[in-house]
Amino acid sequence: QVQLVESGGGSVQPGGSLRLSCAASGSIFSADSMGWYRQAPGKQRELVAVLERGISTNYADSVKGRFTISRDNAQNTMYLQMSSLKPEDTAVYYCNVRQWRGAIFRTYWGQGTQVTVSS
Repeated sequence: QVQLVESGGGSVQPGGSLRLSCAASGSIFSADSMGWYRQAPGKQRELVAVLERGISTNYADSVKGRFTISRDNAQNTMYLQMSSLKPEDTAVYYCNVRQWRGAIFRTYWGQGTQVTVSS
């Protein structure tokens, strides 16, 4: 079992920055994939950034060059550094873990943290 707790959300003006954190507890391996998703009101949840099996990173086109995903395996914590924030980045941001244990696949979600970008 894995528990995920996000923090670092808040309100910021356009052009500002925030850093989100996701603290993971439980059975986490460095090879597990970890990522950030977001969901704006009235929209579907979408991928923001992902660290695939600790090897490669992928970003949504809308955040490339502005957001950076990183992970501290020793602390079991993942981060999302967000810069040059835009009003369209306003959403609830969710932390996600995907893990494979042999033939068994599991995915876990945090409770979400609100990010609001507004002047």
